[in-house]
Amino acid sequence: MPPPTARRSSDGRLTAGSVRSGIVDRMFDVLVFLYENYWRPDACPDEQQLRRKLSAVGFESEEIQEALRWLDGLADSAESHALAQSPGSHRIYTAAERETLGDASINFLSFLESSGVLPAAMREMVIDRAMAVGGGAMDLEDLKIIVLMVFWSLGEEPDALILDELFVDDEDRLIH
Repeated sequence: MPPPTARRSSDGRLTAGSVRSGIVDRMFDVLVFLYENYWRPDACPDEQQLRRKLSAVGFESEEIQEALRWLDGLADSAESHALAQSPGSHRIYTAAERETLGDASINFLSFLESSGVLPAAMREMVIDRAMAVGGGAMDLEDLKIIVLMVFWSLGEEPDALILDELFVDDEDRLIH
């Protein structure tokens, strides 16, 4: 099976993406399902009911557990990265962050931040959650899902142009 990519399918649904295999890839599928079906985290049912629902739609308990653990970390990350960054400061990535994120993901984060779409605190949440995924180098498509989930976790909807950047393939993009 070819690895899926994070984009909108022809019917408008999001699809998860990863070059990773196994539980990490399926965890992203659970996260995409949550985004598509619950407009904000507080719209999700309680954990036991959510586990049953996810299981009923075909996710395995290990995938569900991993996704819920990742989401718990996202909530913790929101609390720990609430401090404002000084204007004009510049983010220096550690060697481990550069290895995990890669140039494409770091450049994408810089693009979002310089566009005024991703404040420094949200960027730090994205980096924290990307580092929590583990499993080697982060695929840009997976990072885009993490960016979306950070917005979702804060109850914010990215504007339409950012959603387009997150989920439309370059070859499907219309140039005007």
